[in-house]
Amino acid sequence: MAKPHFGQNELKYVTECILTEWISSAGQYVNTFEEQFSQYCDTKYGISTSSGTTALHLALLAANIGPGDEVIVPSLTFIATANAVTYTGATPIFVDSDPEIWTIDPNKIEEVITENTKAIIPVHLYGHPADMDLILKIAHKYGLVVIEDAAEAHGAEYKGKKVGGIGDIGIFSFYGNKIITTGEGGMVVTNNPLYEEKIRILRDHGMSKEKRYWHTVLGYNYRMTNIQAAIGVAQLEKIDEIINKKRDIAHNYNELLGDVEGIIICPEEKDWAKNVYWLYTVLLENNNAKIDRDLLMYNLSKQNIETRPVFPPIHTQPIYSKNQMLPVCESVSCRGFSLPSHPELKYDDIETIIQTLRQEIN
Repeated sequence: MAKPHFGQNELKYVTECILTEWISSAGQYVNTFEEQFSQYCDTKYGISTSSGTTALHLALLAANIGPGDEVIVPSLTFIATANAVTYTGATPIFVDSDPEIWTIDPNKIEEVITENTKAIIPVHLYGHPADMDLILKIAHKYGLVVIEDAAEAHGAEYKGKKVGGIGDIGIFSFYGNKIITTGEGGMVVTNNPLYEEKIRILRDHGMSKEKRYWHTVLGYNYRMTNIQAAIGVAQLEKIDEIINKKRDIAHNYNELLGDVEGIIICPEEKDWAKNVYWLYTVLLENNNAKIDRDLLMYNLSKQNIETRPVFPPIHTQPIYSKNQMLPVCESVSCRGFSLPSHPELKYDDIETIIQTLRQEIN
C-alpha cells in the first residue's frame, strides 16, 4: 500500500544526531524542520509534535476548546480527528461528506451549529482539499475557529494556497505511511503568535519559558526528537518529487481503470484543487458490483496486492455510536478501497494491479 521513500540524506542526518549525541527533543534539526516546514506551508510558525493526533490535541487546547464545547468534524476520517476533540472534554459533532470529493460537506455544517459550537475541523481526506471558502464563510458568520486536519495532505493546494495555512491552525502527521515521514511525529502550523506560544508551552509539560521546571498550566510531553526531525528535514528536501510521483501514479491509474467495469474512479480533482493522492481510492459501483468489496480485497491480497478499506464512519463505531444517518459517507465507506500508490510503484506494477483487479471483478 505504502512505504517510506528514503535516500542517503536520511541516514546522513540521523548519523550526525547519533555521533553528536543530540538524540532527544533538544537539537538543531528540530528547529530546522519546524522552520522549513512552516515556510513550505507559507505560515509563520511550525511547532513539531510527537504525532498528528497530539498536534490536533494541542491545536484544540490553544483554541480554548474544553468541556461543554462542541466541535464539528466529518464522520468519514480516521478516528483520531474525533478522539482529539474528546481528549479536551468537548464533544465531536459529525457531518456527512461531499458526494464528489468525500471531504466534509459545507452545506451540512450550519444545520448542526448550536450555541455550544466552538470550532470546525475540515479534513483534507486522502490528499484532496476540502472546500475551504464555504467553511471559512460559515466559521466567520458564527465566530468559529477553523482547524485544518491536513494529516494526509502535505503539499495539497486550495486555489493555489497550500493546505494547513488556510484556517486558523493546521496540523500534519508524519506517520510511516504519510507523504513524508519521521516514523511517528506531527506538526502544528499557524500564523497566530498567541497560538504558537501556548502550543509550545503545552507541548513541553506546561513549563514556563522564563523559569525552568516551573509549571503554571497542565502540559504534556508531546515533543518530537532530534532524530525524527533529522529524517523530516531529509524528507522535506524531496517532498515535491514524492508528490509528483504520487500524482503520476494516480493519473496512470485513472487512464488504465477507465474501462474496468464495476469501478468508479473517485474522487475527481476539482479545478480549484491540487490533490496529492496520499492514497489512491476507488469505489465499487453502487448496486451493480459483481463482487463484495471485502471479498475482492481478500482475493487481491492472495495475489500479493495489498489494499485497505475506506475508513468506517466514526458515527457508526462503538465508541461514538449514535442514532444518526449520514448516507454519503456510509456508502463511500462500504464500497471504497485504496490501491497501492507508494512513490516507488512502477507503471508495470500498476498494469499488473489493474489486470488482476479486472479478472477478480469479472
